[in-house]
Amino acid sequence: MPDTRYLLLAVAVSAAVTWALRALPFTVLASLRASRTVRYLGARMPAGVMVILFVYCLRDLPLTEPRVTAPLAALAVTVGLHLWRRNALLSIIGGTVVSVALASTLFAP
Repeated sequence: MPDTRYLLLAVAVSAAVTWALRALPFTVLASLRASRTVRYLGARMPAGVMVILFVYCLRDLPLTEPRVTAPLAALAVTVGLHLWRRNALLSIIGGTVVSVALASTLFAP
């Protein structure tokens, strides 16, 4: 069985590595906050990510089947909530709730 000093050293090294790995992103990001590129990406990426998610989620949707109702209704709710409240979190949660509710009740096996 290892002695107490060895165990304490192992815990201290693990704690130091964990702290360093958690602090590193904040120290790197602090220098990037003033960057024009990061500000540009921060302003443009949310819309780009939403377009990518839109295409990914609806790309294989069979428009001739009745199960298309749940995703399209969720999309309408998401867009409607976002245009109404301009709150991305509310829009995402609202659309997800509608999608899950319709998919699990209307089209359950």
